[in-house]
Amino acid sequence: MYAGRDMTELSMMAKSDWEDSELAFFHHSLQQIAPYLNSEGQTIHREIIEEIESRGGIKH
Repeated sequence: MYAGRDMTELSMMAKSDWEDSELAFFHHSLQQIAPYLNSEGQTIHREIIEEIESRGGIKH
């Protein structure tokens, strides 16, 4: 179970300051509801994906 910072706190930070686990969790969560995201949600998800890619992907 995820026990990190919530989206309210993270939204006030640059994606580059997020932990890998936070990026992975919110990417997975937003991926699950992607068909229902509005344009703001889609933008946040795209930024998360771009940050994950810039770090070389998700390490398992």
